Amino acid sequence: MACDESPPDPLGDSSIYELEDDVAPPRLPGDVVVRDDEEAVHSALAADLLVHAGNCVRSFGDFHLALSGGSSPMPFYRRLMVDPAYREFPWRRTHLWIVDERCVPFDDPMSNFGQIRDYLVGHSDIPAANVHPMEATLPDAPERYEREIQAVLAWREKGQDRLDFVLLGMGGDGHTASLFPGSAALDLDDRLVTRVHVEGIEPPDRITMTYRLINGARLVAVLVKG
Repeated sequence: MACDESPPDPLGDSSIYELEDDVAPPRLPGDVVVRDDEEAVHSALAADLLVHAGNCVRSFGDFHLALSGGSSPMPFYRRLMVDPAYREFPWRRTHLWIVDERCVPFDDPMSNFGQIRDYLVGHSDIPAANVHPMEATLPDAPERYEREIQAVLAWREKGQDRLDFVLLGMGGDGHTASLFPGSAALDLDDRLVTRVHVEGIEPPDRITMTYRLINGARLVAVLVKG
């Protein structure tokens, strides 16, 4: 899967779907891949991730990967660390970003970065300088993270200064990242990162990448179990 020059048309006709005949495919670019078990899903996702990372390192010299927290992707992260098939992953050329974060300290069990650090960062050879946690407890956390993303990507030529791979999950209400149904953050088109407050979840305050940043990535994968 090569690094393309521009984001695909979100209403393009190049989709390939592996669904039953009576299921209408969503109007999204790319592939909808359905597997019988979690291990098979992880294998397909890891293969795409490894190929895409290698292509981006060859093209740009580095790879910008944004990961989500939560329970669903943790077995996948563990698979990346223990499966010999993925030992060639270019961690030393990878920049790790966090899709969204709860407004808690990193040592809190609810911290997305804390989970990712324990499963992945501590067991790979990714340089510490390439790990970019969201410091969500800071009052200017969204602005700070947005500036950091722009600064780190600034050396790439214009048009290539975007995330290379974003891995998302999906909640029972259909939310992804911390972009919840009915949130004003869904309509933001002038920010890359924002703060959200959602009543009824714990904790209610979070920092999240916006759809503008996510949709600008070269490849977006959504990992869903059901």
